[in-house]
Amino acid sequence: MSERTIEDVVTVERDGSVAVVWLDRPDARNAMAPEFWLGFPGVIDVLDTNDEVRVIVVASKADDAFTVGLDLKAFGPALMSGSLDPNVTPPSPVAARKSTYSLIKKMQQAFSALADSPKPVIAAVNGWCIGAGIELITACDIRYAAEDAVFSVREAKLAIVADTGTLQRLPRIVEPGRAAELIYTGRDFDAAEALEIGLVSRVLTSHDAVVEAAVDTAQQIAANSPLAVQGAKHILRKGDTLSIEEQLDHVALWGAAFVNSADLKEAITAFMEKRPPEFTGN
Repeated sequence: MSERTIEDVVTVERDGSVAVVWLDRPDARNAMAPEFWLGFPGVIDVLDTNDEVRVIVVASKADDAFTVGLDLKAFGPALMSGSLDPNVTPPSPVAARKSTYSLIKKMQQAFSALADSPKPVIAAVNGWCIGAGIELITACDIRYAAEDAVFSVREAKLAIVADTGTLQRLPRIVEPGRAAELIYTGRDFDAAEALEIGLVSRVLTSHDAVVEAAVDTAQQIAANSPLAVQGAKHILRKGDTLSIEEQLDHVALWGAAFVNSADLKEAITAFMEKRPPEFTGN
């Protein structure tokens, strides 16, 4: 059993209202071992409950990879035995399936924490982004890539069905037929293709440049009213499950509840006084 904790593989740095969550296991290309899967939701929850944090950026400390996905060295022996939990030796096939199901549900939370965060999340991708890396970035709101980024929905090549978010989120980001091709083949594709299909919205020249661009965008977002930004994210997420008419009614109810805010008064006052607004989220 690994003695690492989430603090050993993920670090957080604050830059004003922007929090950069670093995948920080460069020696293993940020392979995701048990401590990542079980600890990552707590990292995001701390940022969610901190009102001083308005935007989250996820980036990598490894120069050659965002993440290579599931740590097969950690999970491989358990997978070979018919389970997914490297710390449990179930006494029967049924117990193995129950243990695996429970662990998968917990692992899904690692990326659902990003999708469900009230705050915008930006992924800054460099190098390899494969398997669970796709599941991570598709849970983010905005994705940028360095020119050296290489993507792959790799699970089919490993006889695994992607089970922590790609099958649900990727077809909502790119055209479903393109998503199906990438999922079924498991082939590698580069940053230019990721931009062409809409998986990423910008391609930058280098690792440093993609992180800098992501932080710059995050700072622009953070300068806006957090009420408006978080309200917009909430409404956009509801668009996956509501009809257009239901969405319009939902946003009308949201506007009626929050339009009379201190931030709105500050925006109008700042406009009249010809100065930048200072939003508080109230």
